[in-house]
Amino acid sequence: SYLIEITAKILNRSDDVTGKGYVVDYILDKTGMKGTGRWTVQEAAEKSVAAPTITASLDARYISGRKDERITASKILTGPKESPNVSKPQIIADLGEALYCAKVCSYAQGLGIIKAASDENEWGVDLSQCAQMWKGGCIIRAKLLEKIQNALKKDPNLPNLMLDPDFAEELNSKQMSWRRIVTLCIASGVACPSLSASLCYFDSYRREDLPANLTQAQRDFFGGHTYERIDQEGPFHCAWTKKHKAIGDLKDRSAGEKSRL
Repeated sequence: SYLIEITAKILNRSDDVTGKGYVVDYILDKTGMKGTGRWTVQEAAEKSVAAPTITASLDARYISGRKDERITASKILTGPKESPNVSKPQIIADLGEALYCAKVCSYAQGLGIIKAASDENEWGVDLSQCAQMWKGGCIIRAKLLEKIQNALKKDPNLPNLMLDPDFAEELNSKQMSWRRIVTLCIASGVACPSLSASLCYFDSYRREDLPANLTQAQRDFFGGHTYERIDQEGPFHCAWTKKHKAIGDLKDRSAGEKSRL
């Protein structure tokens, strides 16, 4: 991909000011931004589309901006005393697979935001054409987009890129490398926000059942927001304790609860 290509060039560029080391090691670790990431995350929230990989990358920028706080925290908060002993060739091989999986998730989320906006506004956006345009003069261009374009041509109504048979097979087969890298980062005290967020996205999306039933029960407990049951139709409310009272018309209470999905 373009970003991987320029990263290799950046890491290899010697410092032309001091003549010692590499330029990247002299750059202050505070990331600037123009607002594109924020707009993307805001739009995802407005459209009820999960975009944890994109959100994690934005949060990483926000944290980087708090340099003075991080300097203070580095003297107070500690990480693991020892790092796992893992072979370097294994790490390199796993990292390549993990990066690929996370990139698939990132594209899946971005396309999901566009699809949601298109459906809501009846724009009729052809997502395969989006992939084709990105292959041109765009910083997210990558060879992967050819596969993405083909997947969306084959099934224009694909709910999520991860459900394409070819991508699903790759994610399933590469996931242990992905998990090893995230586990290694956590055990070593190294933040890997987008890699780990992508893995959580994958693990949540692939599950038929999630613990969201507990969240919904809590919402009903503290706010009378009602819930749906798996065995009967309609909204329900539970008098969880003796202090809970009847809340009236349940349909009125559940108004506005319908998902955009």
